Amino acid sequence: MSQPQTLIRIAHVSKRYQEGDRERVVLADVEAAFGAGEHIAIVGRSGSGKSTLLNLLAGLDLPSAGEIWIGGDCISRFSDRARTLFRRDHIGFIFQFFNLISTLTVRENVVLTAELSGWKPPAARAQTDRLLDAVGLLDRAQTFPDKLSGGEQQRVAIARALCADPPLILADEPTGNLDADTGAQVMGLLTALARERGKTLIVVTHSSEVSALADRIFRLDHGRLLEVAHRHPA
Repeated sequence: MSQPQTLIRIAHVSKRYQEGDRERVVLADVEAAFGAGEHIAIVGRSGSGKSTLLNLLAGLDLPSAGEIWIGGDCISRFSDRARTLFRRDHIGFIFQFFNLISTLTVRENVVLTAELSGWKPPAARAQTDRLLDAVGLLDRAQTFPDKLSGGEQQRVAIARALCADPPLILADEPTGNLDADTGAQVMGLLTALARERGKTLIVVTHSSEVSALADRIFRLDHGRLLEVAHRHPA
């Protein structure tokens, strides 16, 4: 089987923080390439730099050295505004604590993502309802997030992440606030929808069940990113 086209390239990336009078190295000369449509899991102990790496891939933070490439764009060279606009149009997010807007309904939470990316209202509404139907929550479209269970809120967050049709989905401990059974259902849904739509999915996780769904598993250890498993598609 041919290799997927590279979507993300991490080139000699380091990240250091100053803590008082000492420097803390979180990432040290990290290199990796992730293909379009691949599903990647990043594992490692707490404090190993997993979320730091995800923030760099999202353009929420800048590396101390090295470059982050997504498609043909070196986002680590962009201005703050350019990174914000790139993120809005190219990256979907799923967070551990859902991060839904409590004053908006389920439908409003999801449709906002597409509208901010420039979708016309009728197309954004149609896309929203397709995704809410796909995650099994179209009948809850007028509900507010506080009336939903944790698993339902995370399903809304999946629909929101996919709504603007970005090529890249980043998920930071997406099952970390859910019980094991609900987490498995949510992760199965996310994986299926991402594969169906050809999305590159990068998941930071502590869960071996979640990482087992990935095509490739990487471990962050002492600032280094090491590939530890590669599952060949059937």
